[in-house]
Amino acid sequence: MIDLTARQVQILRSIIEEYIETAEPVGSETLDKKFNMGVSPATIRNEMVYLTKQGYLQKGHSSAGRTPTPLAMKLYVNELMKEKELSVADEVSAKEKIWQARDVVDDVLMQATRGLADRGRALGITTTGDHRIFSAGYSNILSMPEFFDIEVTRQVFSLIEEIGALEEIFDFGSSESPVRVVYGPELGNKNLEPVGFVYMCFPLRGQQCHMGLIGSARFDYRYIVPMMKYVKSLVQEVTGEVVE
Repeated sequence: MIDLTARQVQILRSIIEEYIETAEPVGSETLDKKFNMGVSPATIRNEMVYLTKQGYLQKGHSSAGRTPTPLAMKLYVNELMKEKELSVADEVSAKEKIWQARDVVDDVLMQATRGLADRGRALGITTTGDHRIFSAGYSNILSMPEFFDIEVTRQVFSLIEEIGALEEIFDFGSSESPVRVVYGPELGNKNLEPVGFVYMCFPLRGQQCHMGLIGSARFDYRYIVPMMKYVKSLVQEVTGEVVE
């Protein structure tokens, strides 16, 4: 676990979850009123300054609030968040469509990709070791404020046509975590700065398969992460892979 106090972790988690919900920089007044920190706004501000110096927060472009950095978002996904429990309806719906497609691997991957796109309200993407790309949910990203900039949208759409570019992003986010994340600022491309990539890597019929979502960095990770793990297990089950 990172070297932060319990209060600093509480503040950081609250800022991340508020930012995910609102897409706006978060200030100490908001934290004080909404999250009942039990300390004064001045103390919260001091902790936010410390978290900024440690690389977890950054100043908003047009306000005194703070937004989480890629470092903070990775920490949140890997250690700080509590995953939601999937509903029976979610599990049944995902399993039904993938199971119906079980006779053809490409159909399984397409259904899994489409299902993730629908549930994540983002752009679903899957790549295979023999350089095939499956995608779905293009219209989902157009409702996100981050993609109102046409250059951002254009960059993402061009990305999914280039298997090499996608593989570079997947390699960049390589880690031991079952669900991995990569954020635009890490990639050195100005037009990808507001973009987030969340994905899994797993074996499929002797090949490495990458499956995940492209969209705003403000994914509902508490729901998306367990859903992605569940979809992965379904894909491996219906294709005869050993599920870990």
